[in-house]
Amino acid sequence: MTWTSATAEVFVPDGTAPAAALARTTHLGVGAHQDDLEFMAFHGIAECFGRTDRAFCGVTCTNGAGSPRAGVYAEYTDERMRAVRRAEQRAAACVGRYGAMIQLDHPSATVKDPAQAALRNDLESILRATRPRVVYTHNPADKHDTHVAVAGTVLAALRALPPEQRPERVLGCEIWRDLDWLPDARKVLLDVSGRENLAAALSGVFDSQISGGKRYDLAVLGRRRAQATFFASHDVDQAGMLTLALDLMPLLRDPTLSLVDYLARLADEFKAEVVEKVAAWK
Repeated sequence: MTWTSATAEVFVPDGTAPAAALARTTHLGVGAHQDDLEFMAFHGIAECFGRTDRAFCGVTCTNGAGSPRAGVYAEYTDERMRAVRRAEQRAAACVGRYGAMIQLDHPSATVKDPAQAALRNDLESILRATRPRVVYTHNPADKHDTHVAVAGTVLAALRALPPEQRPERVLGCEIWRDLDWLPDARKVLLDVSGRENLAAALSGVFDSQISGGKRYDLAVLGRRRAQATFFASHDVDQAGMLTLALDLMPLLRDPTLSLVDYLARLADEFKAEVVEKVAAWK
């Protein structure tokens, strides 16, 4: 495949030819940064782990050059940090036995610029080559600008495909803003119980971020456990760990529905639910 960045790469842990590796994809994760997939799309990774009938393909959109750094990484240049983060993402692909790992190597500024078509073009090519059944990307209500940009670009790329080439499910997942605010009927519950060892191994690969003082490994596992416990107040837990996702398929079924309007409707539903409960005590 031809990428818009000359430094983009396709890494295939088991050595399969890239075209064949992409073609076997059933679950596709598209994240902004190295480690986003492991935190937000773990459900897809676990669904495919050790299976011969499923394969997870990961896509990281940015180059990692602007990553925060501390400790032993404090004096690393942007270029050195970029190399570290790329290597960490390759290592995670090996640990998680991904079918393929694509690193598009775009600067964050390019990804966040709506006038730039490079990322959208790359994602359209990936979607045509992989034809996944399930796509995981960022929750578009996330508070991280690059995450929101990636979610919007994924949606644009999916809308450019003929309907018969689109996936069965498209999920917007939690990282910098969780989805507990959604009304329960709007939450997609992804059971990720029983794979704590795999989750910990994947998170631990990203030493450049964790050792710098951001314990993503602990925070992500804690959130998953909290979502399982606090989802239903009057029922015993049905899962040990849950991640929540937002169903993005309505945006593909209705091409006239804007992302802004969709999120506004969900926020209005949340507001109405809160107001109704509190009104009895006014």
